[in-house]
Amino acid sequence: MADRVYIFDTTLRDGEQSPGCSMTVPEKVRMAAKLVELGVDILEAGFPIASEGDAEAVDAVSREFPWANVAALARANKADVEAAAKALKHARRPRIHTFIATSDIHLKFKLKKSQAQVLDEACAAVELARSFVEDVEFSAEDATRTDWGYLEAISRAVVAAGARTVNLPDTVGYTVPDEYAEMIGRMVQALGDSAIVSVHCHDDLGMAVANSLAALHAGARQIECCVNGIGERAGNAALEELVMAMNTRRDKLPFETRIVTEQLFPASQLLASLISFGPQPNKAIVGENAFAHEAGIHQDGFLKERTTYEIMEPHSVGVPETRLVLGKHSGRHALQKRLDDLGIPLRREELDVVYQRFTALADRKKGLRNDEIAQLARDVIQQTKASEAAA
Repeated sequence: MADRVYIFDTTLRDGEQSPGCSMTVPEKVRMAAKLVELGVDILEAGFPIASEGDAEAVDAVSREFPWANVAALARANKADVEAAAKALKHARRPRIHTFIATSDIHLKFKLKKSQAQVLDEACAAVELARSFVEDVEFSAEDATRTDWGYLEAISRAVVAAGARTVNLPDTVGYTVPDEYAEMIGRMVQALGDSAIVSVHCHDDLGMAVANSLAALHAGARQIECCVNGIGERAGNAALEELVMAMNTRRDKLPFETRIVTEQLFPASQLLASLISFGPQPNKAIVGENAFAHEAGIHQDGFLKERTTYEIMEPHSVGVPETRLVLGKHSGRHALQKRLDDLGIPLRREELDVVYQRFTALADRKKGLRNDEIAQLARDVIQQTKASEAAA
């Protein structure tokens, strides 16, 4: 039986922190509704101490979706934890997510504190959070650049203080899969059944999804991620990529989530409408070109058997259908299919002429619209009729 993996969505918190992704409270509530429909396990709704709007958003999401597990972020200090607890007071399933940096570089240059001071502050924050809620998560910021011995010590200490989940983030996207898996494996072994080990990977080197999946094999059972992979700098691990990797390659990734995959594309589209940009066209799973084919060889194979060039069905992620893009790389098979779909069947000799004109025109353009293709066909049909009448 596949192991259960919890999806912790931080689109409304880490995702929203990135440039161009800020959302109003009503926008956050709209996105939260879709995330609930998507089936995320934990919904991180904001960082209450950061702004009045963030505190309002956490409260609004908690009120609007009482059955959801709503999380609020807090630094490891009294004011932050109390602000998070206040924002979550109407949540039926609240989680306080508290964090502090643990790497030497952060301790020396940012916090200017010793390892002992940080450990004490982490435990105090967890204990305070537990006085408000049962469900507390602790994150060791910059875990992947932290001494492993110290990371193990602070992980054990916060669990003893009451944390149920220990998150070991790759805050700056520095690690690689085998290294991260080794680190996660050590912490999983150290904590045993006392806590869930979570991962939160950034994409600075383009390995956020790969690192997150490697961590699952090492025993992590919660993944923190964002729709469309938005987030600080180069973004977070993309929720849709993680989920569909597990769904598509169950032979290599024997893990289960409760994500309703048909809602992935709608969630992506809603997020894009709320922030200042959408995913790039070649973005996996939800990009405009993820289920689009232009090359003639690909189109011909696809039309004969979908699985020649598609490993997922579009409707499985909520994409309405595959698109055959007609451009200079397209072949006769795809052109004929498009014309049939447009209600313009052609004889073989007519198709040959249309194809020649089509490729000549496509060489000068980025692709042809349906009305342009239809006009080419009508011109050829009219010419054929005129020639036949003259004969």
